[in-house]
Amino acid sequence: MAISSKTALQMFDNLSTAVMLFDKNLSLTCINSAGESLLSVSNRRIIGQTPEEILPYPPALAEMITRTLNTGHPYTERSLTLTLQNAHTITVDCKVTPILKGERVKEIIVEMVDADSLHRLMREENLMLLHDAARESLRGMAHEIKNPLGGIRGAAQLLERELAESDSGLVEYTRIIIQEADRLRSFIDRMLTSDQKQKIEKVNVHEILEYVCNLVEAEYKQAFRIIRDYDPSLPILHVDRGQVIQAVLNIMRNAVQATGDNGNIWIRSRILRQVTLHKRIYRHAVRVDIIDDGPGIQPEIENGIFYPMVTSRPEGTGLGLSIAQSLINAHGGIIEYERTDERTIFSVYLPTEQDHA
Repeated sequence: MAISSKTALQMFDNLSTAVMLFDKNLSLTCINSAGESLLSVSNRRIIGQTPEEILPYPPALAEMITRTLNTGHPYTERSLTLTLQNAHTITVDCKVTPILKGERVKEIIVEMVDADSLHRLMREENLMLLHDAARESLRGMAHEIKNPLGGIRGAAQLLERELAESDSGLVEYTRIIIQEADRLRSFIDRMLTSDQKQKIEKVNVHEILEYVCNLVEAEYKQAFRIIRDYDPSLPILHVDRGQVIQAVLNIMRNAVQATGDNGNIWIRSRILRQVTLHKRIYRHAVRVDIIDDGPGIQPEIENGIFYPMVTSRPEGTGLGLSIAQSLINAHGGIIEYERTDERTIFSVYLPTEQDHA
């Protein structure tokens, strides 16, 4: 069954692979949304341009397209680093395929897959497998601990009543047992925070960021500076406001503690297109980067920072980042960490369209 040109165009535009189409004069005639997103350009700006004008450096891609035009053969190049018109660089796997009319090349299709994204997907999948395994293990431990904990607390209350009647000075010790049992139960509940039912509402992500900024500025007495770089075009999100606040707050607290006095924290928001999260492709996602100029995370615990009870601070519980990751995961998103240019970057990804439990 033949499909209409309108349907074919919609299919082309919804591909997750970046695709460009050049005519026999090597002028760009078409580029899909994934291509615009990958190259950080608009369709109207580059239509009619040649490969050398679109991606001038290095010349490898333009040369490969010219070679296909001259020989009529397809070519593939992996891990090709390209410099974009905005001076940013990307690494792609590229395939150039001729469309032949008889023996002559009529048009050329250029397909590009973001190799960095593929590596990120592999990292994400590995991270989530380990994180889920750690949380399942902790969930089982938590239930095993809570059962006898209830018995200990109940027995301490009964003992407190008997000692109170005898006017014994030992009552204070039973109170300590009860208080510590309550503290341990609260600690366990915090480990299972992401199991709470979500209350979904419309939220402006910048309102959440400003709310968290106000909280940390009131909470910490040290001098630090917050530099904002917000994208005003961000759409409204449908999320559990309290859970997202908690996740961002946990990251911000870590940033403040890491920078110390006179440190700098940058908060940057951006809209992303054609983003794959948890093996699902979203047309749009919001990314929030929380960046600090502190010393960074110790190399020996870098790979486990999202696991429960992993911390470099003696007074830390090691639950902040684990809980933050679980809360964002519950919204179909993910938190990633990297250390670059002597700055620590935590990136929060949240899809704009979601399926909530």
